[in-house]
Amino acid sequence: MRKRTFGDISLDVVIYGTLLLLTFATLLPFVNVLSKSVSEEWAVVSGKVGVFPIGFQLETMKFVVTSNQFLRSFGVSLFITAVGTALSLILTAVSAYPLSKRQLPGISFIMVLFIFTMLFNGGIIPNYMLIRNLGLINSLWSLILPVMINVFNLLVIKSYFEGLPESLEESARMDGARTYTILFRILLPLSGPVLATIALFYAVYYWNDFFNPMLYINSPSLKPLQLYLRDIVMDANSVTAGINRSADDLMNVSPEGVRSATVIASTIPILLVYPFLQKYFIKGVLIGSVKG
Repeated sequence: MRKRTFGDISLDVVIYGTLLLLTFATLLPFVNVLSKSVSEEWAVVSGKVGVFPIGFQLETMKFVVTSNQFLRSFGVSLFITAVGTALSLILTAVSAYPLSKRQLPGISFIMVLFIFTMLFNGGIIPNYMLIRNLGLINSLWSLILPVMINVFNLLVIKSYFEGLPESLEESARMDGARTYTILFRILLPLSGPVLATIALFYAVYYWNDFFNPMLYINSPSLKPLQLYLRDIVMDANSVTAGINRSADDLMNVSPEGVRSATVIASTIPILLVYPFLQKYFIKGVLIGSVKG
């Protein structure tokens, strides 16, 4: 093993130092918002809160997460994320499986069509007219159906299927298994890592999407959490919208504190999903699937 020189050590210091600085720069805005959400209101109003909180209180967070509009929007986002992720994952896997077969007739032309939709789309106005003509304005399905299959995610799963041994399918077909049996009982259980990753991609997209709701949702009762958050951040008058509180409660919180607490409350749920999916990222792909 080659002995590390002073130049090697210096290069490592520069690389790790740069990565630490970039990490700090990336996390700094989030840490500042987190500090504002738990700092004393007088410190938030006076603009003295930086990286570290001044004082500590959870009244602002409690004020936000117990409001009627927040709870309603949270439920809407939860529904969109859960249903959208499940349907998108199933349809993407089902679509990727036949595309992973090179002997499929017209596979090249079909792939061109998929990639074309990834690079080009009709634009905002044609999409809006399509959703309106389908009667999906002010419907939660307008936030799920148009984006159920992401072509990039489809290509990732397709590549994963192509890497699985063909002997698995051949053995299953010899035992009389049909196509859907092979897909759902053999291939998908072996595809835990890629499915978990794609599920996380879809869940993050559905949870964070605010542009489509801004176009297709007009009813306050159907606003997802990110659209509610946007209204609060963009309009100071929206801070107390939908929040039924006494005058004393409203005087004890600042608009900036409410905005910060809403941002944190909107971010934490999707962050909590990662630990449950992390174990799938490190599992072996074919452990125990092929012996001998």
